[in-house]
This record gives sequence, structure tokens and C-alpha cells, in this order.
Amino acid sequence: MRVKRERWNPLALLCLLSFLVTACGELNVPSGIVYCSEGNPETFNPQLITSGTTIDASSNQLYNRLIDYNDDSSDYTASLATDWKVSDDGLRYHFTLRQGVQFQYNALFSPSRSFNADDVIFSFGRIIDVNHPYHLVSRTGYPFFQSIDFANLVTQIEKVNDYEIIFHLAQKDASFLSNLATDFAVILSAEYAMQQLEAGTPENVDYFAIGTGPFYLAEYAKNEYIRFKRNQYYWGEQAKIDLLVFDITRKSESRLAKIITRDCQVSALPKANELAVIKKHKHLELRTKPGLNVAFWAFNTQKPPLDDVNVRHALAHAVDKQNILNVVYHDTAVAASGMLPPASWAYSETEDANQYDPEEAKRLLKEAGVSNLSFDIWAMPVVRIYNPNALKTAELIQADLANIGVTVNIVSYDWSVFTQKLISSDYDSVLIGWNADNTDPDNFFTPLLSCSALESNNNRSRWCSNELDTVLAQAKETLSKSERKALYKQAEQIIHEQVPLVNIAHAQKLLLKSTSVSTKNVNPYGGMSFSSVELIKEEIQP
Repeated sequence: MRVKRERWNPLALLCLLSFLVTACGELNVPSGIVYCSEGNPETFNPQLITSGTTIDASSNQLYNRLIDYNDDSSDYTASLATDWKVSDDGLRYHFTLRQGVQFQYNALFSPSRSFNADDVIFSFGRIIDVNHPYHLVSRTGYPFFQSIDFANLVTQIEKVNDYEIIFHLAQKDASFLSNLATDFAVILSAEYAMQQLEAGTPENVDYFAIGTGPFYLAEYAKNEYIRFKRNQYYWGEQAKIDLLVFDITRKSESRLAKIITRDCQVSALPKANELAVIKKHKHLELRTKPGLNVAFWAFNTQKPPLDDVNVRHALAHAVDKQNILNVVYHDTAVAASGMLPPASWAYSETEDANQYDPEEAKRLLKEAGVSNLSFDIWAMPVVRIYNPNALKTAELIQADLANIGVTVNIVSYDWSVFTQKLISSDYDSVLIGWNADNTDPDNFFTPLLSCSALESNNNRSRWCSNELDTVLAQAKETLSKSERKALYKQAEQIIHEQVPLVNIAHAQKLLLKSTSVSTKNVNPYGGMSFSSVELIKEEIQP
């Protein structure tokens, strides 16, 4: 898919621009940045996926949300909503919308009006209303919103006037604003959607993206690049660069080579074992921050004998997490004893209930009457923030399980095939993980392990616990942080006892960039944003 605009080689142009600036000094020429990304987006609408690759390429570049999250003050900030109020009973959220915000345009669409309440109602209406004409346009559903049971939470979105709306909730939810500030809660153009529906091409809304964000989508060539241009009509502070190119480079070593040779200025997901090489190059800078993420090994608890809790305990005891940290993460992560990372305000330091103990693993398997056990581990073929090398992790677990007499077959696919096959849930176990979308602790539980997440296929363990759901519901209904923290500790205990998954590590979030690029601090959660990234002068070293 591609927007029909002029086509040229973006890397060649940026090299030419760099040469002109170096040779001629200050020139009035466009500024651009090349980002070496790890893969193709599945869509350009983040409502439809939970993939970080798609989030990076869409959410913060093309769109806005009603509100954003301020990392410095741990509070919410205005975006397409300028003000919001919560009723005393916590069931009504009243938003005042920003006026004069212009939507982008492309070869398919030129807006005739500015952003208003109809766009908010459309954006969330297609998610919560099964009779909405756009609800079934998404073949993948709305996994994040389905996993948090958003449709049953929001009973009505009331239009007060063109610039005021009210969300009516079925029950109190302390995570509601956090979920509206996630990368998934983007605002689309209702006018564009209705035009495409009448034309018989409603899917264009999700691929030929129209938003209100700081960049617009200029061109996409699969497996090659995505080209964004600065949105000159952006309502907020203008992006610092005129041109942003995602150079799609799947192999980590190729991305490293490109940033060393200055073919890109920012690179995605450097591997931990590349850090020594990075340190040798003075024009490279590695930014780090404790991440809000977790890597885990999920069991398909609906498949025997993994439906036996004693078998799951045995497998958990067999895994040497410290060895995985040493070999895979190279001191860029800490061992996980639960779902919540130390960077979360709700984190409680607890002893790992399934510490490395091969003899205990053997005893539990014998007690369960299981011998000659053999099953598959699916491993991601790509680097992720929470796991820089899932295949190596799988090999280490394979060796650990061999020590207790269990045979493991490692399975991997191309990333697009891998994500599609995950939906069918036809796996024994899978090495995967989660990078938080916001700072609310519920984000580590409800989207991953709730019964609603099971229905949305986002619950990789295929495990549903009414006891856990009850605790999570209680946590969302209270505004007291201390009470919520105690409830999430209780949730962790339930997970420890039932072992639907083995938590492995909480990784640092890494950003590899050239010293010629100025960025804000690394965000511990969510996707990449290039609106404030800018090029600065540097002396080019031979």
C-alpha cells in the first residue's frame, strides 16, 4: 500500500542534504532524520494491534489522543481535550475539546471541517458498538480495548455540543484516564471514514492514515521505508524536522552498521551484546532508562499436561533466570519475580515463588505422574525491548528442561506469520512479553491475564481466573494508591500460585542515536515519538 505522491530515494536525499549543510554552512534546506526500524507496520491505525512496530510507525507520528501523560510530573496533560472533569461518583468524564484543529489530507481525502466531537464518537464508537458500520472493518478486532473490556465499561459517549463530550461508565475505573492516554486511543476523522465507507473502501481509513498529528504519511514501500513529512498545519508545537524516514532494517547487526556509517541517525532495539561495539564509536550515544516492561514464558493452560498447575510449577522451577540475564541481557535487565517491574509505583518486592530448583522440578513432575514430556516453545523472531533475543532465551530454557528430562522443540516464524498464528492459539507455550502503554499498574494485568483478554486473544496463557478478575476490579474501583498497591500484590500472589506464565526479566529501555540528534529523555513506556527530535551541529569525524 502506498500514497500516490512523488517517489524518490529518501536515504540518498538525506545524504545530499547532510553534504550541503557540511560544505556550505547554514543553508535554508529541509532537515530530516532517518530511523532504522525493525520491521513493517501491520497497519497505520494503532487501535487494531498491540505490536510495538506498528505503534512506533503510527501513534505519535500521525495521531493525537484526547489527553497525554506527562512523564516529568506524573500527571495528565491536554491534547485534543483542553479540560476534563470527573463526577463525584466517578461514572462521568466530561471533556472540553480543542477548537480549530485541522485534520491532515492525502490523495483520497481533503477535510471540509476541523476536529470536533463527532470524531471522538466515531473513534471510540467503532470499538464499543458491534453494530457500528466500521466495527467489523478491523479483521483483528481491537485487542487492547477488548482486553480491558472497554465496551462493557463505557455505556455511552454523549455529545453535549461540537466541543463537549461525556463518557458514561458502568462502574468506577481508576485506570480510565490512563487508558485514554495510551498509544491505542487515537482520534480518527469521522468525515474521512464516512467518505471511504460510501466509496466501498472503508479499510483505507486504517492504512492510508489521516490524523491530527505532527507528521503526515507521505509514502510507504513495504520492506523498504516509510516516509513522513512535517504537518505544517499542526495545532501544537511544530515538529523540529521536515522529513522523517523509517528505514526498515530487520537485522540488528545491519541497523548497527547503518548508524555507525551515518546512514541513519536513530536505531531501534540494539542488542545487549552490541553495547561493546557501540561504545567504541564517539558519534554514538546509548540512552537508557529502567523500563516498564516484562518478558515472560506463557503456557497454553488449555493444553494437557500444561493444564496441570503442578506441571507448570515444575517447569518454572527448572528455568535458570540468572543464566538468561547473563547470556541474553548482558546486565541490561533485572530478574522478574512478578508482573510489575521495579519502575512501577505499585511494585512490591517479593521473593520469587518459583526459584531455580531442578530437583524440586523433578519431584513435582513425578508427583503429577508426568514422564517423557515433550512440547513446543514458540519464540519471537524479532528483537523487542523486553527481550533482545527470544531464540537464545528459548535455547537456554531448552537446555534447562533437558536437565529435568523434558524435551523442547523451538518453533519460530517470520514476524507477520508469527503474530497471525498467535491469534489461533495453536501453541504449547510462547516466549513473548509486554511493554507498558502507560504508568497505571493495571496495564500489566488486565490486558494480559484477565478473562476479557482471553476473549480478545491477548491472553497468551489462555488462562482465566475469576478470583484474579475480582481483585483487578477492586483495584480499579479505588483511587487510593496504597490500597491499589496492596491489591496488586494480592494479584501477584494468585499468579504465583497458578503459574500461567513464568516472568523472566524487566529490561532497561534502550535508545541508540547519533550525537547529531537531540532528543528528550527516554520514555519508559509506549512508542517512539519524533515530534521533538532535532538535528544539531556536530563535527564529522573521519
